[in-house]
Amino acid sequence: MLRKSLIALTAAAALAGTAVFAGSYGNKKDIVDTAVEAGTFETLVAAVSAAELVDTLKSEGPFTVFAPTDAAFAALPEGTVETLLKPENKDQLIAVLTYHVVPGKVMSTDLSDDMAAKTVQGSDIMIDLDDGVKINEASVVTADIETSNGVIHVIDAVILPPQS
Repeated sequence: MLRKSLIALTAAAALAGTAVFAGSYGNKKDIVDTAVEAGTFETLVAAVSAAELVDTLKSEGPFTVFAPTDAAFAALPEGTVETLLKPENKDQLIAVLTYHVVPGKVMSTDLSDDMAAKTVQGSDIMIDLDDGVKINEASVVTADIETSNGVIHVIDAVILPPQS
């Protein structure tokens, strides 16, 4: 019951925070500072920190980040985030996080239906424009949040790289 309440509260906060976040177009902060300021990406920011990717995502870039909200992380099976954040799972965490990043600045107008984009992790993500904008199974809920070193597209699910 507590977990369901927490997830519902997190989802409500994410929606409210995304509206504020969407108002930050033209923002000239980097990807990390923009995510921190939004307040709806605490899990993502903690994961980026645990994976020691903060400096990379603060560098010149440009990068395109498909950023899952806290609610997206909360929707994962119980214990998944905690397991990924353990030091012994750092390589797996890096693979998951870098699967959400595409090199270069890719705006929504650059997307086409059924296109594949190579991620920093090395595998492709698939873009589907048939029913809104989907990145694999995740829907883009806010697009084109420009930062000083790229762009963020907010997604409603954590996407996982294919198993090798």
